[in-house]
Parts: sequence; C-alpha cells; structure tokens
Amino acid sequence: MLPTESKKALSFKRCIEDGDLVIVYERHDVMKPVKVTKDGVLQNRFGFYRHSDWIGKPLGTKVLSNKGKFVYLLAPTPELWTLVLSHRTQILYIADISFVVMYLEVVPGCVVLESGTGSGSLSTSLARAVAPTGHVYSFDFHEQRAVCAREDFEKTGISSLVTVEVRDIQGQGFPEKLSSLADSVFLDLPQPWLAVPSAAKMLKEDGVLCSFSPCIEQVQRTCEVLRSDFIEIRTFEVLLRTYEVKEMKVETGAMIGESHDEEDNGGQRPSKRKHISNDDGYAISQDNSSSATSTVMARPCSEARGHTGYLTFARLQCLS
Repeated sequence: MLPTESKKALSFKRCIEDGDLVIVYERHDVMKPVKVTKDGVLQNRFGFYRHSDWIGKPLGTKVLSNKGKFVYLLAPTPELWTLVLSHRTQILYIADISFVVMYLEVVPGCVVLESGTGSGSLSTSLARAVAPTGHVYSFDFHEQRAVCAREDFEKTGISSLVTVEVRDIQGQGFPEKLSSLADSVFLDLPQPWLAVPSAAKMLKEDGVLCSFSPCIEQVQRTCEVLRSDFIEIRTFEVLLRTYEVKEMKVETGAMIGESHDEEDNGGQRPSKRKHISNDDGYAISQDNSSSATSTVMARPCSEARGHTGYLTFARLQCLS
C-alpha cells in the first residue's frame, strides 16, 4: 500500500479497495491482518463482518458486526505490521527499529543492505524510509524464510522497494555487484564479525554500519574487527518503559498532602497539584482545590519489554 512512483506523495492510500491488506483492530493486544475481498467475511467473538461493507471506506473507519459490535480498519503501517506479522525468527521492535533508522541515516533514495531478513520487521520500516526512489537489498541463508518474506512484502505493497536473496553472508559475503553502492549496512547475524570486511567493501565513503547482537561477547568481538576499517564505533542498549494512564474514581475526603498550617497561606487552602501513589502502583495527580471524585492515574505497564539486544554503529573510515 506504499506508493513507489516518484511523482506520488509518500503516504498510504486513504480508502480501502478490493484486494487491499488492512489491520483489523479489536484492542491494543488483539489485531490481525486481513486481505479485503468482495465476498469475504471476517468472523470473531463479536460476530461477523462483510468485507463488501469495508470497500470504499477510509482507513481508520469503525465498522459494525451483525451484533452491533465494532472493530477498526487500520493501514498496515510498519509499526502495526511489526505487531501482527508471523514470527519466523525473533524480530526487532519499534524502539530498536526507530534507533536503527535514525543512526543509519536512512532517507529517501538510500540503498540499504540487510542480513538476515528474518521475519521482515526491520525490512518493512527500511523500505518506507528509502521510498520512493531508494532500495533495500535483504539476504537470508534460509530459503523458506526468504520465500515467506517475499510473500509478505507483496501483501504490504513494498515488493518493488525490497529485493530478497538467499545467501550466506557470513560465509560468502555480500555480492560483488553491490560494491561501493550502499549508503548503510545492517547485520543481524550470529557471527557478525565475519561479515564486517565484506560490508566495508559494499559501503560508499562515509557509509554507516549497524550490527545487532543479543550478547555483549558478540559485541566485543565485532568491535575488534570494526577497528580496522571503521571509526566512531558506538554501542547502545535501547530500553523502553511504557505507562498505563487512565481515569479512576477515588473516595472524597481530606486532600492528601494538604498543609495543616493555614496561617502560612493567609488562611487559604493550598492549591498545589499533589502526586502520590496508591496500592496498585499508580501515580495519582490530584488538584487540592477541587473536590472531584475522579482523578488521572499512571503506572508502568506490567508487560513492558526489557533487554532485546545491543546495537553497534560504526562509520567507514575515508582513506583520502
């Protein structure tokens, strides 16, 4: 659903057509990709939905089932596709992906090499970043994974932006035909240090490499090899902490944290906003000047992700 012609704006189509892929959103943790067909029907716990009722409607529409229950029809953005794609391998998530795209300096028109393709989570975001005139060359040693990735890229409309090939980059290196053509290279390999010399040959002057590794021992060995041809070697661990924020009812009564010495305030009650925590771990924001029984509370999400891996970046050293 991404336009690839250079004359078109870089945005998703706004209305649903027959044959399109949409993300059906029930709630934040229940979503699924669905290909729209004129005679298609989606069934879930809320009833059934006819695809014919979806065609012509704008993306983001709320549609009703035969029981009057609703779901949302959303565009398959890289962010949502990352959450619903089939996990053929462990994937990169939004926090790491956004960091990679920024530090690899990926912009429209760039040529990016990636190994391995895996489930195609990062590939999808890279394709959007290089569109409409750039290209992503992705390599995976596993033939069936490469086939499945191509099928997914066809579904999401980015197949003209991504070329997937079967190749053992650790053993064979990148194809010579791509020498000095890449603006950036991304490695997600068990032994990335084996691919570093080949990656250096693929990069243009001042090109950037990124290696993703789950273990610090892999990082250390990769950095040893990087020092031969690269500068500005840096390693990051991206940790994301999300919060649940919702309105809750509280019992009315004496305001928490209120000063008992009214004389210091000219006999007036203090009106400071107080922040406290309740037994559930929520931070409560209350205004002492109000006697309202509802308040906004926030706490860290219980399902927040911890360590995923280490991202090592390096810039190719210019010989001149």
